[in-house]
Amino acid sequence: MMAGGPPFSLGVETHAGLAALTRAIRAEEDGKQLRKELAAGMREALKPGANEAKGSIMSMSSAGLPTSPALRSAVARKIRPEVKLGGRWSGARVKAFKTKNVRGFPNAPKRLNRAGGWRHPVYGNREVWVQQRGKVDWFDRAFQGREGAYKSGVEQAMENMARRIADRAR
Repeated sequence: MMAGGPPFSLGVETHAGLAALTRAIRAEEDGKQLRKELAAGMREALKPGANEAKGSIMSMSSAGLPTSPALRSAVARKIRPEVKLGGRWSGARVKAFKTKNVRGFPNAPKRLNRAGGWRHPVYGNREVWVQQRGKVDWFDRAFQGREGAYKSGVEQAMENMARRIADRAR
């Protein structure tokens, strides 16, 4: 797995094998169902990483004040494995999507992961701004040392589908 794109996603880069496999699936009569099964297998291989990232953000300390809506759980709900087959980008990754409608803070996953944190005005006083920090590298640390396991899991799902298509031809 390699970090690609924004700092709040981790994915397997596109390679020729995935493109060839996608073309072979399209050629099959039930290609749409096979694509769904391949995508499901690839997502399943990345689920442990997504769960680890969710646990990491949920372990972030809070100020102890009850606030609504809950930022940590909103960010955790937006962490999902994503698979795309074909198009401009093909591959599998775990991504923390934007948190729309959560305290007016759509970039929360990215800002909470950043060492510099973010600035915002104090509630009720728009002239006073404060610097706030989240749990630095909460997303990145969830995958450290296990990138190879997730990559091999995705490749195993691809290999299983390729073997399944090859067995049909015999």
